[in-house]
This record gives sequence, C-alpha cells and structure tokens, in this order.
Amino acid sequence: MDDTDCPMPTDARGDPDDLDDLVRSRLRSMRVALGYSLDELAARANLSASTISRLETGKRAIGLDVLQVLARALNADVTALVARADNDDDVVIRPVATVADGMTAWPLTRPDDAHRMFAAKLRVDPVRGRRDRELHVHPGRDWFFVLSGRVVLTLGDRQIVVGAGEAAEFSTMTPHRFDAVDGPAELITILDRDGHRAHLAPTVR
Repeated sequence: MDDTDCPMPTDARGDPDDLDDLVRSRLRSMRVALGYSLDELAARANLSASTISRLETGKRAIGLDVLQVLARALNADVTALVARADNDDDVVIRPVATVADGMTAWPLTRPDDAHRMFAAKLRVDPVRGRRDRELHVHPGRDWFFVLSGRVVLTLGDRQIVVGAGEAAEFSTMTPHRFDAVDGPAELITILDRDGHRAHLAPTVR
C-alpha cells in the first residue's frame, strides 16, 4: 500500500495535536486489546510493522487513508478512533455491522481494554452449516443467547440444538462452531479476546 500521508480530519473545536495523541493512544490500545502484535496488524492492514510503530509513537503523521485501513484491520469504524468524548459517544455505542466467516456481527463493546470481554450481536445464516467448515479451538469459554431462530452448536462429535430464549456456555478448548438451523438466527454472544479473534475478526485483504 502507498505510504503517502493525506491530512486527517480535525475537530474545529479541538487542537489537532490533541486529536493526534488521542488517535495514537486508541490505535495502540485497540491493537493490544485484540491481541495483535505489530507484525500481525501489519499483515492484516498490508502495511509494514515499522509504519504502525511510527504511527503509535508519533514519529509518523496519521493520514486518513492509513487510518481507514487500520480501522478495518481492527474490525472498527474510523469514528471509534477519532471521536472525542465531548458528547455521549464515550457512553453510547453505535454498532457498525461487519461480515466475518459468513456471519454479520454488530460489536456491542469497544475493543479498548486488553482484559475485557467482548459482546456482539450476530446474524447467522443457514448457508454456514456446511459439514466441511472449520471447527475452532482456542483458550477460554464462549457464551451465547439465542434471540430468534435455532442454532446447532457442534462440540467435537456432539451436535446440540439451542433454540430462541436459550443460552449455551462451553469450553473453547473443545473444537466447536455454531450454525443456523432451518433459517437465519440472531444471537448475543460474549467472547474473550481469543474468541473474538477466532470468530469475529474479518480477514483483511
């Protein structure tokens, strides 16, 4: 990707330098929260690790083009990186839909704390129910609550149907996946950092 800078939009009510510091801090905290090393984020964003390091440390200006690419790589909206906390945006979360592994996901928490859990609303379509689809394994536990439809949870050799109004919790060291049954299903899920990366992080090309 071209490393040329273009000006980043600034808030007329604020100092551009303060905005730069805010964006740099959020960029690093979101990267750490999602568990990405500099090299891993660089690969997802098609940038060099040294470029991201210079962005985070203030040794390189933050261009809007680069900011957009990094936001996508972090599964976030650009406003999550640049919005100032001078209104309700520091409290109210306005989910932006993303598509990952055939699911539509609306993040319900901000990826800004390395130790927090991640919540999301998911729409799962039956097309995901192919038997050859990969089973995930990662440390921790997953939890989900089915809002509508039915979900079949595959845990190793077991298949468990979870209906609307029911919840499931399980160890993620067992190979697992979940698929919709008979029609689209909507659910709320709570994942730790490893679960977020396994299930919700899109592949950035």
